[in-house]
This record gives sequence, C-alpha cells and structure tokens, in this order.
Amino acid sequence: MKRILAIICCLGLLVGMVAGCGGSTETEQPAGDSGEAVKLVVGATAKPHAEILEVVQPMLEKENIDLEIKKMTDYVLLNPSLADGQMDANFFQHIPYLEDFNEKNNTDLVWTVKVHNEPMGVYSTRIQALEQLADKASVGIPNDATNGGRALMVLELAGLLKLKEGAEVTATERDIVENPKNLKIQMMDAAMLPRALADLDICVINSNYALEANLNPVDDSIFMEPKDSPFANVLVVRAEDKDKEAIKKLGAALQSPEVKKFLEDTYKGACVPAF
Repeated sequence: MKRILAIICCLGLLVGMVAGCGGSTETEQPAGDSGEAVKLVVGATAKPHAEILEVVQPMLEKENIDLEIKKMTDYVLLNPSLADGQMDANFFQHIPYLEDFNEKNNTDLVWTVKVHNEPMGVYSTRIQALEQLADKASVGIPNDATNGGRALMVLELAGLLKLKEGAEVTATERDIVENPKNLKIQMMDAAMLPRALADLDICVINSNYALEANLNPVDDSIFMEPKDSPFANVLVVRAEDKDKEAIKKLGAALQSPEVKKFLEDTYKGACVPAF
C-alpha cells in the first residue's frame, strides 16, 4: 500500500512540473513591458542623428528600453554593421542610399519611419555667390553612388550643369550633357568635403557633415537643395526585426512632438521634420 501511495505522489509531482513548464510561455511579456529593460543598440553619425537619438533616450527609458547610441564617423560602415548583427538599427541614411546598398550587397535592410530632411548645400570659401564661379572651377562632391548623384542634381538645380533625361540619384559625371563652365568634378569621401573647401572652389556637402564642421546650410551655403526633397532620413533595421515592440517604440519616439520641436529649434532649417 505504501509503495502504491509513493508512486501516486511521484506521478502528481511530475504532472505539476509539466504543467508549470507548459504555462511559462504564456506569460512572456512584449519587449519593454517586462521587469527587465530591453537594450537597443543604434548606430548613427554624430550630427544630427546621434543628437536626435539623445533626445529620445529618456523617453525610451520610461518605456523600459535602454538605448545605446553607437556613433560612427564613417557612415559607409553603418549598413554592413547592421546586416552583420553588430547593432539593432541605424539612423543616418535616406531611402535611395538604402535601396542602392541592398541591391549591391544582396541584403534585406528595411526602413521603418521617416524622421527628417537634411537639405544638401553648396559651400565655398572663395566666392560668395554662384555667379562668381570661374570657368574650369573645381567642384567636390561625395563619392558614394546615391549622394554623388544627388550632388549632381543639386548642381543642376543651381543652373551649373545639365544631366541627361532620367539620370537622377544614380547620376555620374558621364551623365552630364551640358557643362558650360567646364567644371572639374572631383569625387571624394563625403566626410572630407568640408576640409576640401580650402583647396576646391566649391563643394556640395551633406548637411550632417556641414553641421559637424560648424557650417549651417541656411546661413553658410551659397545654394541649398529645396527643403521638400525626397531624401528623408530614416530609421533602418533588419527585415526580421521591423515588427519588434522596442523598434516600434523607437520609431514612435523619433516622430514625437519633442523631436519635431528639437529639430526646428536647434537646426533652424538645416534639418527639417519629415513627419
């Protein structure tokens, strides 16, 4: 009899253990809602992207999300680092740049929210107006595919050259069909363009690198891309992560009234909200 009771007790304990294990998955909490903070590592260039992320850090902390901002000087490294799993998201690029990267690298990175536009500007330390630009002047533009094409589009808008029909963000020097001043186009790393102003007549510079060099597109450029350009900067993640709760909360914070006010008050037209 005692042996039978012992067997029954053992069976009861086993059933209890199985039931306990089976019920554990039912109590899992969405990211950021459980007691333990969720960590998000987001790569960004320093200005303005990292500064914008610093605005949302305390907002996300209230959502139990620990946002780590990984600043990188060379934006060319940010997409490979995201694709390799070294970070959870990045914030530095516009959609044409992302699409070009995916096509060339067979990756599937996706954007989640549009945050702001950074009008590209033409700068010079030698002239005060484009009308003063001499024949055969030297012109610096970014050497990556989409920003190089975008810079040529800016020069076309400024009336300095003409591109063949249909050549837009992917345009290269070979797509120039009219160059009345015989401008000499020099392509280089985008981050180096502010320094190149000492050696070149004009440079077409991304606003983030202009801001890092204490150049304001509104005040210091001699020509600026329209503020409603289609190059909104976006938050980018791996495709499998786009629906994660923490990523959605980050996106919502980046499109918050607090970020809109920060953009308008801090950059005075150099970075304009895209939401």
